[in-house]
Amino acid sequence: MTISADGSFDAELRAAVAALDAAKRVAVVSHVQPDADTIGSGLALGLVLRRRGMDVRVSFADPVELPASMRTLPGVDLLVPSAEVPGEVDLVVAVDCASASRMGVLADLLTRAPTSIVIDHHRSNTCFGAINVVDPGAESTAGLVARVLDAWGEPIDAEVAHCLYAGLVTDTGSFRWVRPGTHALAERLLATGIDGAEITRGLLDTHPFAWLPMLSRVLATARLEPEVRGGAGLAYVVIGRDDVLGVRPEEVESVVDIVRTAAEAGIAAVFKESRTTENRWTVSLRSRNSGPGADDGVDVAEVATALGGGGHRFAAGYTTEGSPQEIVAALLRAIG
Repeated sequence: MTISADGSFDAELRAAVAALDAAKRVAVVSHVQPDADTIGSGLALGLVLRRRGMDVRVSFADPVELPASMRTLPGVDLLVPSAEVPGEVDLVVAVDCASASRMGVLADLLTRAPTSIVIDHHRSNTCFGAINVVDPGAESTAGLVARVLDAWGEPIDAEVAHCLYAGLVTDTGSFRWVRPGTHALAERLLATGIDGAEITRGLLDTHPFAWLPMLSRVLATARLEPEVRGGAGLAYVVIGRDDVLGVRPEEVESVVDIVRTAAEAGIAAVFKESRTTENRWTVSLRSRNSGPGADDGVDVAEVATALGGGGHRFAAGYTTEGSPQEIVAALLRAIG
């Protein structure tokens, strides 16, 4: 099954509930280099599955350890290393994965499980599951998991709400990027008694001191290309391996949210070199409209897709290889 514009989303939702209801052994897979939306969504679903007495494992392929900012989420005891995910399960559920490649080595489960569900909100999603609960208009995958649970008739208690709120608050940039219904969902989750302020502080507003000198080093190298895409402008930073010694991955990921504040640039990019492989990079892209009521923001998902990645209109990414000069030049060509 696949989602289409003719209203088949509800059919996919029903099919997903039926598959979840029938399964006894389930693997829930988050994407590589996980963020709070994929982990929160995976753990929320895992908690409900365990509550129903199912044998469930939640995992992601890379890196080895969960980012420190997410280690206090309820249900982290459900997380297992990718090598410990059983090879034989009744159902595999991929959360927040736009393509099978985002599952890393765990994508192999798709060929071995009798059925699979994809729950995701990326517009670039390839609908690689047998059942695809995919809504590009959703603000977060956490919001889609809430809809799955509602359709299943499963209550959202405080532990599940904590996980869903983590995904919601991070993927909306502390509610800067929302859609109708986003605040209603937040209110519903908060009504379970969770501490939204503390959850947000731990995920978005807490960094080790080493983050500050790292920012000083890398932001000093920021560059502006004001003529890119007809004057939309591009601000970018290249972060090498030596720049991030002693700094956690989540601190590196946060840099793009600073670069994107440049008023002269409608597009922001941060190139992050692999800690283990020289000249291998992950690239984060962000864009915005020129002002309130405008709809002229660059579609960075199209740019990322052209370079082998994907994402949303205003937030996307990809992986590439080459020297800093080569990868910047490639991005400039793709943006046009």
